[in-house]
Amino acid sequence: MQDKQVVDEDADKDLVFEFLDVVVERQGVRALDGLTAAIPGHGVTAVFGPSGSGKSTLLRLCNRLELPTGGRASFYGSDIAGLDPLWLRRQVGMCFQRPTPFPGTVADNLRVADPDASDERMRETLARVALTGSWLDRDVAALSGGEAQRVCLARTLMAQPQVLMLDEPTSAVDAEAAEVIEHAVRDLAADGIPALWVTHNSAQVARAADRVLRLEHGRSQGMGPVAAKPGDGSVA
Repeated sequence: MQDKQVVDEDADKDLVFEFLDVVVERQGVRALDGLTAAIPGHGVTAVFGPSGSGKSTLLRLCNRLELPTGGRASFYGSDIAGLDPLWLRRQVGMCFQRPTPFPGTVADNLRVADPDASDERMRETLARVALTGSWLDRDVAALSGGEAQRVCLARTLMAQPQVLMLDEPTSAVDAEAAEVIEHAVRDLAADGIPALWVTHNSAQVARAADRVLRLEHGRSQGMGPVAAKPGDGSVA
């Protein structure tokens, strides 16, 4: 049956997410405090700021793991509060800080997202995250942290999301694996799958992102193109 969820993509085709005066308050504490920002529907947008600035809360709004207590968050112009959460979570793929593979083989994990997937399609998807060769029959328990994270990213891609959400996906892997994941996300963005990447690593922002949204105390401090300051790897 064809999915009947309606999103007004003509509202602004170049904005995948828009936040207008968004407040998220928990027990009297504001995780987001009047956030206003617009996320372009292309390339990699980094969300950068110190711990507690509201970065992960922003991602949770994007796939309705949370709803604003004030203001409006939209996906392609449609209020996220009015969208079916299960439908939305297939459009907005999520990759978390630590790999979350299910017990079994790599193929078992990919078929969680698409039970009817062919071996060919699964191999093609694994290749998009730099896992080429004979991976389908491997037990995920034997994978390294970086390999497991890429399998989780491939599992997300099997659902054919319109956008990727990445919540510090390289924080639990070594530098070599982090570089592979960064390149994979850059390639996916070039193929038309925009990404929103939460990080507190300024060097990673400079390597992987096209633009950076800076958060502090739950508010936007502005968004602009990435520019590395010579000598210190920080984000201008």
